[in-house]
Amino acid sequence: MCYLVKYIMETAVEIREKLKEEWLPFIYREKVRTQRTRAYHLDIPKTEHRAEIQYTLLGIELKVGNKRFSCPDLSTARYLQVFARIGCSDVAIPYDITKISTLADELDISWHKTLLFLEEMSKSKVASAQGRMRSALIKEIRREIEEIGAGSLMPEFRQTTKQREV
Repeated sequence: MCYLVKYIMETAVEIREKLKEEWLPFIYREKVRTQRTRAYHLDIPKTEHRAEIQYTLLGIELKVGNKRFSCPDLSTARYLQVFARIGCSDVAIPYDITKISTLADELDISWHKTLLFLEEMSKSKVASAQGRMRSALIKEIRREIEEIGAGSLMPEFRQTTKQREV
């Protein structure tokens, strides 16, 4: 069992090295958290989930398990969907809505590349070992994202004025 844990961790490190700047936590740290963001809380447990985007009469919703989260637009729903799949309950959303769509694309591509690399590396393993490898990889991604943090609930508004003191 100890050998399997070591192998799983080596697999996560190898996938991180293959993806480099496309590693999901790297994108989150370098492209999301460097901007002005606001924190968003998804009330979901810390496990892998199936997240679906649904179009309703009232707008767009992200369905995670049996919970639904109202989203202002499709790009925000796609952005949150990536983090909901991983089980991240607190994430940062860029305040500038024009940037959310491209970040959602990058994060989604990163997620799918990660799964492809994992599938390639674990295809010779039995199904139970593949499942453990997948859950350990997702746990590692979630841990790194939680370590980076979601930031403050509201972005900071700096209002500087150039007034002379009399």
